Amino acid sequence: MKETANRVIVVGTRQSALALTQTGQVIDQLQKLSDEHGFSYTFEVKKIVTKGDRILDVTLSKVGGKGLFVKEIEQALIDGDIDLAVHSMKDMPYELPEGLMNGAIPLRVDPRDCLVMKEGLQSIEDLPEGARVGTSSLRRSCQLKHARPDLRLESIRGNIDSRIRKLETEGFDAVVLATAGLTRMGWQDRISAIVPVDVCIPAVGQGALGIECRTDDLQIRELLALLNDRESELAVRAERGFLGALNGGCQVPIGAYAVLVEAEAGREPVLELTGMVGSPDGEILLKEQLRGTNPEQLGRDVAAALVERGADRILAEIGG
Repeated sequence: MKETANRVIVVGTRQSALALTQTGQVIDQLQKLSDEHGFSYTFEVKKIVTKGDRILDVTLSKVGGKGLFVKEIEQALIDGDIDLAVHSMKDMPYELPEGLMNGAIPLRVDPRDCLVMKEGLQSIEDLPEGARVGTSSLRRSCQLKHARPDLRLESIRGNIDSRIRKLETEGFDAVVLATAGLTRMGWQDRISAIVPVDVCIPAVGQGALGIECRTDDLQIRELLALLNDRESELAVRAERGFLGALNGGCQVPIGAYAVLVEAEAGREPVLELTGMVGSPDGEILLKEQLRGTNPEQLGRDVAAALVERGADRILAEIGG
C-alpha cells in the first residue's frame, strides 16, 4: 500500500481500567498494522464518561436498555471529536446511529461467564445453600436461579476490582463476571470457576470488542479491516441478529452463543447458535439451538423458534 499522510487518530473509550486496558491493546494492534502496511498513523486516547458510568447505585435493568455505555461515545464520533471508538460488543445496541458502523471485530476471547468465590470454593456446586451471589445482570441471575433456586442473587455494580472486593467487604459468597474482562486485565488467577455454557448462556457479543467508526471515513475503514477476525465477526453477527429480532436489552434475560462448527475451503462456514430467553425469577428458561450459514438469518430463525415457544409473552410481560 502507498504511504498515507501523517494522521493522528483519536480513539474514544470509557475511562474504567478495563476499558482503557482493552483500548490500549487495540491501539497496539492498530499501530503495528499501520506500520506494517505503510500508513503514517499515530494514536491518542480520549476518555469519555457515559450515563452507565455515572449511575452506579441502580441496577442496569432499571437504568435503561443497551446504549448506556456507548451513546456519549457515539455522539463524539458523530461530532468528529474522535475517529474511532472501542466498545465491549455486549454493550452495543443492535441499531447503530446513522453514519456509524462496526469497522472491526478483533479476535474474540473466552465469552463465558465466571465465578469469583470465597477461598475454598471451586464450582457453582460448591456454593452452600442460600449463598449470596452478586451480579448486575438479569441474564446471569435468571440462569443461575434456574440452576440453583436456593441461591440469593443480589444486585452489584461497579468496576471489576470493586465487585471482587465486595466478596470481603459486603459478605458475598461469589460474584459473577465476564471471563473476558478478567483475561484482558491479566487477572485469570482470580477466577474460581468458569460457568459452563449449558448453565449460563453468555450475553450477545460477550468476549468480543466492537470498533466503531464513521461510514464515510475510508482511511479508518481500510485500517480496521486489517484488524477484523472473520470467525469472531460471523459469530457476533449471528448473536446480534438474534438480539435484533427480539429487540432485547438489559431489561430482559436474553443470551446467545454462536460457534463455527464447519469451515471447509470453498464452502460457506456453518454456525451453530444457541439462544436463550428467560423470566427474571428463573422459573422459565427457554433455549433453542440451530445451524446455518447466514449469520443474521440464523439469529432470526433462533429468535422465531423461541417466540413460537412463548418468548414473546415473556418479553411482553417484563417490558422487553
